[in-house]
Amino acid sequence: MFPQVENFYADWRVRCGAASVLHDENSVPPERLLQAVWRHQRLLRDQLKTAEGARVRVFHPGFLSVEGGPDFRGAVVQIGDQAPRTGDVEVDLRASGWHAHGHDRNPHFQNVLLHVVWDETAPGVKGRVEGPPAVVSLKNSLDAPLAELGLWLENESAAAFPEDLRGKCSGMLREWEEGRVDGLLRAAAQVRLEAKAAQFHARARQAGWEQALWEGLFRGLGYKHNGWPMQNVAEARRQWVRGGPTAFGLQARLLGLGGLLPAELPGGTSGAGPYLRRVWDCWWREREEFSDQLLPRAAWRFHGLRPANHPARRLALAAHWLADENFIPKIEKWIATEFSMREHARKSRPEANPRTRHGEPAHSALKDLLQVEHDDFWSWHWTFRSARLKRAQPLLGAARVTDLAVNVILPWLWTRAREGRNEEIRQEVEERFFAWPAAEDNSVLKLARQRLLGGPSRGRWRSAAGQQGLLQIVHDFCGHSNAVCENCRFPELVGGSGDER
Repeated sequence: MFPQVENFYADWRVRCGAASVLHDENSVPPERLLQAVWRHQRLLRDQLKTAEGARVRVFHPGFLSVEGGPDFRGAVVQIGDQAPRTGDVEVDLRASGWHAHGHDRNPHFQNVLLHVVWDETAPGVKGRVEGPPAVVSLKNSLDAPLAELGLWLENESAAAFPEDLRGKCSGMLREWEEGRVDGLLRAAAQVRLEAKAAQFHARARQAGWEQALWEGLFRGLGYKHNGWPMQNVAEARRQWVRGGPTAFGLQARLLGLGGLLPAELPGGTSGAGPYLRRVWDCWWREREEFSDQLLPRAAWRFHGLRPANHPARRLALAAHWLADENFIPKIEKWIATEFSMREHARKSRPEANPRTRHGEPAHSALKDLLQVEHDDFWSWHWTFRSARLKRAQPLLGAARVTDLAVNVILPWLWTRAREGRNEEIRQEVEERFFAWPAAEDNSVLKLARQRLLGGPSRGRWRSAAGQQGLLQIVHDFCGHSNAVCENCRFPELVGGSGDER
């Protein structure tokens, strides 16, 4: 991870243990870090193998459990030549923990498919401890050095906490001037931006810059429900993108690879029959060629999705991006153009505020770049079975543009500029990041404002960066305490003992 120089919030994280400091030599990571590594798949995924040498393919890492039992529920994995299976995943430091912790005698662990460990052998034990689930060691499969992962440590929002109980820091933060609150959120957001950038940098070291961005874009299109199956599709991009197919040809490949094509034509008023016949006509010719890359339909989640977020529609949008060989150069040109505009405005109107002068045009310009003007089928349908819409609908909304910008595109541009020592573009990316309009609100942000800021109107949370800063604070501090802020040092820091110079 890049060093965070002259950032008081970054220093707070290290001093208070919110950011772990580990060294690869002779270090044993905490189990919490192993869970984070597994949850976010910070791994060399194409190198995962069981202790017996069987290849492990992870279609979905599962959902982190907070109710006891295995650490992750509902994972979808393929071991060796077996068919993909759905089950649980248990995370331990040592393989010996399977018997030592009584998992072998606990009926709640009978559906465990993988026993994920740091090291498959324990000191004083010859060979791994035998047990029903396959054992996967992470020690030699991390996508970044252990020290870097220790500083990263999840970077996800914490579980919600009671809505009627404000945090101990709330009263102190209410006494802060708004500009000071803004400075806190900005510093925390900077940490979050650099953490996301470091993740792209780590992946680029393994797969290249363009592949790292494509995986991030696919993951972003999957949102919180289908990020992992979307990433699984993207990881094989070099294989299925060859041949220069059209946008429609890519749609057929992606829908086939994702296992999303219905076996029978839907009835009713959907009007999907002609489209699906064309898709199947393309896919059946290629299905055998890509048979080793197929995803099981069980890898996807459909329940609770908004119609616009259906994975088939998201893949259809990605097909249009992929069909444009200049898509990524256009993103790079977009940020260079923003820099040129800001420099021109600075010279012609030096009194203007660079953060607000063209923040909205920057947002609109990226939306125009990402938006697809028209798709014969998906502009008029949410799913294969839905009725034809009365009016064409965009394949990408403004809220998803913001999510892709702050979570994928801007961090990728930031780390690439940093790697290329292009300080001007790096600063431009930061300008855009801190000027970007807010994303959609959610329950975690609402509760964080209540607990940290004392209400919905405090702080510059209306910007996307303000939201990112809140999420980072929740992750670093609230996520490691309880509803009554037991043993949390954040109130002490905001109360005046922390150094924010």
